[in-house]
Amino acid sequence: MTDAKDLSRLLADLLRREQHALADFLVALSAFDRERRWLELGYTSCFYFLHRELGLSKGAAFYRKTAAELLQSYPELIEPLRDGRLCLSNVAELAKVITPENRAEVVPRFFHASKQEAKEVAAELRPAEVAPRREVVTAVRCSAARAAPELVSAAVAAPASAPAAPQAKAVDFAQAVHPENQPERVAAPSPDEIEPLTAELRRLHFTVSKRFLAKLAAARDALSHSHPGASTEAVLEAGLDLLLAAKAKRKGLVAKPRETAPRLSSRPRHTPAAVKRAVWARDGGCCQWPVASGGVCGSTTRLELDHVLPVARGGESTVENLRVVCRVHNQLAAREFFGVARMARFAAKAPPHASAPACAGGGGGREAGDSA
Repeated sequence: MTDAKDLSRLLADLLRREQHALADFLVALSAFDRERRWLELGYTSCFYFLHRELGLSKGAAFYRKTAAELLQSYPELIEPLRDGRLCLSNVAELAKVITPENRAEVVPRFFHASKQEAKEVAAELRPAEVAPRREVVTAVRCSAARAAPELVSAAVAAPASAPAAPQAKAVDFAQAVHPENQPERVAAPSPDEIEPLTAELRRLHFTVSKRFLAKLAAARDALSHSHPGASTEAVLEAGLDLLLAAKAKRKGLVAKPRETAPRLSSRPRHTPAAVKRAVWARDGGCCQWPVASGGVCGSTTRLELDHVLPVARGGESTVENLRVVCRVHNQLAAREFFGVARMARFAAKAPPHASAPACAGGGGGREAGDSA
């Protein structure tokens, strides 16, 4: 019968192998990410490659992506990861504060630290000069007497012009929640709370439904061209600006199409609104670029219309020759069709805000939602 000491030695050996395997994986992933090889497989980022191709949870994918990016700049971290002095959760905190100047002093402070201790070290090294801007989503447990549906509490700071505390480069984990079939009813909602933070900054606490969060996520996608990476505050302020100005810039997407057959324009790069609507509806408002693991990219951010057969090669603006793709895959299609050298020349000549995919697809680099 195996005694406890033998089992302990076995576990220690397995642990060392696990640590070494993780270190080797991160080294390989770092090179894979540095060369952007995930793009060849149809993914828009290393994070989505890890999540969709390798099947990691979003949390596990985030930690490994962060560690791989950090190793590209600080290769000396591989040995602490290999021998167990650093773990992935601590690397995520270390990434927020490490610099080329403080690397020698800062890294040892994260050795063998718990997750909470690592957070405390990061907060000490990166104190907030102003009240931090936060976006918090948490479930609210309603009493049985009220029998109210599950709500969500959100905290948003304003205004947009106020300075924000530094934030680590990370993947946004906010996900849209599918709206319920029936409208939610809330009994006696509590009033909004406004908490002064500084002379110009306020924190607004209010309660919203899952349906609201789904609309907020859709609005963030719709603004991804003009406001890439927009905060909740920026998205809400943009919506309020539209409401107050009474401008329905996106009416074409929601208006009922006229029952007329799409007509081709004499201008090859012009796409009729009816065609845009048909393509958008067919593709479900998400990127249709195929990925190596099967299915499509599915991104809803920075969407554009792409000509499968480019206009420069005789392609027409028809429903059959158009597809919805994200900006990253539209640019990839252009490089595959016209070559890297030609697209590099195009990018060098283009104005600062020009979109390279316009050369490939003739979509003008516009978001499908804007042009439908």
